[in-house]
Amino acid sequence: MSDAARGHLAMLLFSALVAGSFSLGGMVANEIAPAAINAVRFAIAAVVIGAVVAATGRFDRRALQAPWRYLVLGGLFAAYFVLMFEGLKTAPPVSASAVFTLTPVMSAGIGWLLLRQVTTPRMAAALAIGAAGALWVIFRADLSALLALEVGRGELIYFVGCVAHAVYTPMVRKLNRGEPAVLFTFGMLLAGCAILTVYGWSDIQATDWTALPGIVWIALLYLAFFASAATFVLLQYATLRLPSAKVMAYTYLTPSWVLAWELALGHGGPRPLVLAGLGLTVVALLLLLKDEEAVRAPAMR
Repeated sequence: MSDAARGHLAMLLFSALVAGSFSLGGMVANEIAPAAINAVRFAIAAVVIGAVVAATGRFDRRALQAPWRYLVLGGLFAAYFVLMFEGLKTAPPVSASAVFTLTPVMSAGIGWLLLRQVTTPRMAAALAIGAAGALWVIFRADLSALLALEVGRGELIYFVGCVAHAVYTPMVRKLNRGEPAVLFTFGMLLAGCAILTVYGWSDIQATDWTALPGIVWIALLYLAFFASAATFVLLQYATLRLPSAKVMAYTYLTPSWVLAWELALGHGGPRPLVLAGLGLTVVALLLLLKDEEAVRAPAMR
């Protein structure tokens, strides 16, 4: 299997695991402060990834060079997750996941600015189709709301977080200096944990951890092991093998995965008209994957 194929497989799994964080996150967003739960998830994920680094002997002295890189990446992802949970306090999971699908468009633009990755007309058309589908879901298939730009507060908050996520993807490629993905992830997690601990210290202290509902602990463990440790490695792995816009193209699958999660959890699905928007996001993904030469990325140094 080629490196590119492995990158695609990693992102397929990534999209399925990320989807669970929307459904579970929506169930606990109002039970615990976003900074508190994310500080703990980063800490647990850092322990897990650190153990993997130690067990596999993947430590590389190059990872100690320019530690500011981890603060940049950790800060971006910390901002993304905190704003995600703030948004999920009011935004439905499917709607929030549709906001997430706007990141490929932003990532393509930022990828050009940072890495000079060129987006062809075909890829631009696919991104436009995906964005149209996302907007249709975000506005809940209400044309009047779309024309009036009536966006929910939760969706707006999460959109800001998605901007941070879109910057993060090309920054991984730009800042990586040859370190293994798992080691690079470990550095980012430690930095993110430190940033969130300082930022959310008052929330961490104010949280009555022993009185939290069971669903919060279930969500926390899922977020730490599957939606953090596993997905961080998958994203780092794929980012070093695929262009930024193509990596983020897999976010178009997230709303469909979220719909499956919502149905499995007994939360029901959206109105039939909303499903049309989800269909457009899947079409966009297929167009992007079919165009293997859509982005002419410069060779990695």
